[in-house]
Amino acid sequence: MKRKSRSGRFVLRLFVTGSTRRSRQAVSDVKDLCEKHLGSQYKLEVVDVYQEPERAEDDQIIALPTLVKRLPLPLRRIIGSFSDQERLLAVLGVAPARPRP
Repeated sequence: MKRKSRSGRFVLRLFVTGSTRRSRQAVSDVKDLCEKHLGSQYKLEVVDVYQEPERAEDDQIIALPTLVKRLPLPLRRIIGSFSDQERLLAVLGVAPARPRP
């Protein structure tokens, strides 16, 4: 079941380090969450800090992987593993799914 945010479309930026196993897992986990719970209501940009270190500096990224929720406000940064989807949804501010009757 798709979940709705309180403010509509999500704009997310995921910072990773190259194509390491941990980076690939982070990308996979975030894409999976977005497809399952946000449908077409998101834009995900993946930034490789090896290729674009200035982007990490501009966004004040100090640990990797880091997911930045730019919209809807407030801005949020989530660091580390993204495998716990319920925790990640809560941090992103996605409304809980309604039980089916």
